[in-house]
Amino acid sequence: MRDIRYDEKTERALRLFIALTRSCNSVAEHSRRDIVRHGLKPSEFAVLELLYHKGPIPLGGVAERLLLATGSITHVMDQLEKQDLVKRVACPRDRRVLYADLTEKGRALIADIFPDHAARIQQAVAGLSPKEQEAATALLKKLGLAAKASLE
Repeated sequence: MRDIRYDEKTERALRLFIALTRSCNSVAEHSRRDIVRHGLKPSEFAVLELLYHKGPIPLGGVAERLLLATGSITHVMDQLEKQDLVKRVACPRDRRVLYADLTEKGRALIADIFPDHAARIQQAVAGLSPKEQEAATALLKKLGLAAKASLE
C-alpha cells in the first residue's frame, strides 16, 4: 500500500473531515444507546422529541426538519401510532394537510425520558469546556452553512 500525499490545504481538509466524522459518530452513539434502552428507534425518538419541543407540525415539516423522506415519516408515524404515542390530526383550514401531534401517552413518555437523554448528551460533549462548546457550535454552524451554500 502506498502512502499518497496531497497538498497542505487538501490534507488539512481531509483531517478535519475525519475528525468531524469520528467525533459525530462517537457523540451520536451516546444518543443512540440511550434511545434504544427505551425501546425506541432513533427516528421514532426524533419525532417524539420534535413534537415535544415544537408542538403539532405538518407531516411534511416533520420530514423536512428531520431530514427524512416522506415515505420514511409515514412508516415512523405508523409505528408510533401503533404504540399510541402520536396521532395524525387533520388541518381545519386545509384537509389535504395532516399534522403530527403527541398523544397524552407520547407526551408523558418523552417528558419522562428527555431530561435523562439531555444529561447523556451533556456527558458526551463534556470533553470540551463550556467555552469550547460555544466556540465549536459557532464554528460548526459556520462550516455547515458554507458547505450548504456551496451545494447550491
